[in-house]
Order: sequence, then C-alpha cells, then structure tokens
Amino acid sequence: MPEVIDTILSRRSIRKYTDEAVDDEDIITILEAAKWAPSGLNNQPWKFIVIKDKGTMKELAGCTHYSEIVMNAPLLIAVHLDTETMYNKTKDIQAIGAAIQNMLLACCDLGLGAVWLGEILNQSDKVNLILNCPDSLELMAVLAIGKPDESGKSPSRKELEDMVFSEKYGEKF
Repeated sequence: MPEVIDTILSRRSIRKYTDEAVDDEDIITILEAAKWAPSGLNNQPWKFIVIKDKGTMKELAGCTHYSEIVMNAPLLIAVHLDTETMYNKTKDIQAIGAAIQNMLLACCDLGLGAVWLGEILNQSDKVNLILNCPDSLELMAVLAIGKPDESGKSPSRKELEDMVFSEKYGEKF
C-alpha cells in the first residue's frame, strides 16, 4: 500500500501523552506540512500559535471540557483563520481543515500522537484573549500533540454504499 494511504488509514486521535517534549524540528515539520495545504487563490488564510508553556496550557484547560488532554499534552497548536487575508469564508475554512489534516498526518508519520480539539471553540473569545490574538483571528481548532501513551481506538466507519452515489443521489455507485 502506498505510504500516504497507509498513514491516512493508520492515523488515530491520541489523547494521552508521555511527558517527553516534542522536538522543535518536529514542530517545524508539522507546520511545514500545514502550510502546504491547498487554499483558494493560494491565500493561505491560516495562522498558528505554538503553545508549550504549562501556565498558558492551564489557562486554556479552563476553556474546555477536555482540560485533562490540554494539561497533559506537551504541545498545543492553536489554528486560526486570518479574516484579513480570507476571500471566501467557506473555502478558507475548508483550506484550514486541509491544513489541520496535514498536521495530523505529519504527526502520525513522525510517530507523534495528536487530537483535534473542537469543543474549545465554545470559548473562542476566552482562548483568543489568553493567546493575545487580534480581532482578525478566528479560532478554528486547537491540536494537542505529544509522544503517544496509548494506541488510540480503531473507529468504525460507515460503508461506502451508504455515502457514495452514482450520478444522482439515491443511485447506487
């Protein structure tokens, strides 16, 4: 099986990490993978905030029901939409989703565990205040990253026949 397909199929959401720090080289690799995601007009509408400080993590932990994950991760990366560079909000949010996926796949390929935290968006104003973000940055996600201390669950997936159609909705592929 091609390596990229194998990485896609083996990636899991990892929520428990060892205490080991993530190397700066790996962080740069993860961010490089993100910046190569496709974006409309190549506008690259993303901004990333790398968070390693335990004090900042403790503040962010108060912004989510998943505080234990936030507190135990050696690395967080906040992903924002830069509304000053966006040209079409839907396309730009899709591009950020692609950047996040690239980051998750890079983590998997580097032997790191990661999870995409979305529930924290319910407290995005508070998160942005903690991170000293300008009003032009809209929080899209926070990724928790570290050396895995679990293997991750193998999630179930719907059958293709339940989601893929030929030519028109309702016609089996």
